[in-house]
Amino acid sequence: MTKQTIVGRVGQLARVDVRALLDQAEDRHKMTDQLIRDYADTVREAEQAVADTVGNLRLMEQDHAEDVAAAVQWAGKAALASSRADELRVAGRTVEADRFDGLAKIALGRQLHSEREARATRPAIAAQSATLDRLRTGLDRVRERLEFLRTQRDELVARTRTAPAVRSTVLDAIREIDVLDPTGDLGRFEEKARREESRVQGRQDLPPSALDGRFESLEVLEDDPEVTTRLANLKSAAS
Repeated sequence: MTKQTIVGRVGQLARVDVRALLDQAEDRHKMTDQLIRDYADTVREAEQAVADTVGNLRLMEQDHAEDVAAAVQWAGKAALASSRADELRVAGRTVEADRFDGLAKIALGRQLHSEREARATRPAIAAQSATLDRLRTGLDRVRERLEFLRTQRDELVARTRTAPAVRSTVLDAIREIDVLDPTGDLGRFEEKARREESRVQGRQDLPPSALDGRFESLEVLEDDPEVTTRLANLKSAAS
């Protein structure tokens, strides 16, 4: 199951009115068991999806941080190379000065590349973060509904076990009736039966509980207009 699929499924199950669904079911016990299976499966899949998404997000954030740091480092190297070129040119060592200006342009090209890489990663990081937030929020709601369903199942099981005992109590009371004394045992039986029925009704009415080798093949961006502009800015700042 893909990330998009599990995000949609979590969102769908999180919006389901489980109580209304159970109230409309012909077989409440069967419907409860089926919903528990569906919600439990979704919780397991969503938990794995959250773990995968967190891992992917951390990798993207690390790559972005490395690109930002690399851009700063290449900017520093470009400034040093340009400054050294200016010193050599003042000293009349033009050939060496040109070589250092060339190095400055290389460094500026790599700075520009790193900045573009970092800028391109930001939308993906934002999208992954939004997906993670939706997954976590939906997962919490699905867990709540799963807990509600399990509580409902436990109550259904308890009612199933209690009903025969209630019927047995009523039958025992009937056997003890003295038909010749309608104002005695019969009255007590009626009162006892009413109490038993009230207890059963009361139970039924209970509310439910709740960068690696990235630059190895990088081409020097000497012809990029931005590189030329940045080198000129370095020269202006140093003069």
